[in-house]
Amino acid sequence: MTSLTTDTPRALPAVSVDTALLILLSGAAGTVAFDLFGQALSPILGFANLAPVGLARSLLGSLGLPTAAPYGHLMHLFFVGLLAYPIGWLFIARPALKRVLPGLHWLPASAIYGVGLWVFAIGGITSIAGLPFFLNFTGITWVALVGHVIYGIVAAATVVHLERLHKR
Repeated sequence: MTSLTTDTPRALPAVSVDTALLILLSGAAGTVAFDLFGQALSPILGFANLAPVGLARSLLGSLGLPTAAPYGHLMHLFFVGLLAYPIGWLFIARPALKRVLPGLHWLPASAIYGVGLWVFAIGGITSIAGLPFFLNFTGITWVALVGHVIYGIVAAATVVHLERLHKR
């Protein structure tokens, strides 16, 4: 098993085409897993249905920007899922966790990152968007927690897998 400290000898990944592809592929995998869980599996199991596009549209509206559905999708799928969250893992969370908790395996580290994403999105962005803090801790709050942890794990697993392939 790869520990967080041995994933890469560098503190930060190089800014390169390979890193850009790593960001996009890990973000795509994480976003698919998040949406599959939150918008398909969770409702099938009788739990809340996540509405990340609705949150994105609320945020856009609170910033005085257009709120049409395509803009919400663009915000959720591209800016957040494909770019911001994987960049956050590669350039902020993974290096910070490496320093604070050396030797921590990537799996619990990525779950911690997912919890951080949840706090950011459901605790912070909802407030900025004019929605209740942590959505009043309703069912959607807890589905969002699981969804963000799944995102963190799947995105990080994709990074680990692609970094291993790249080393071959």
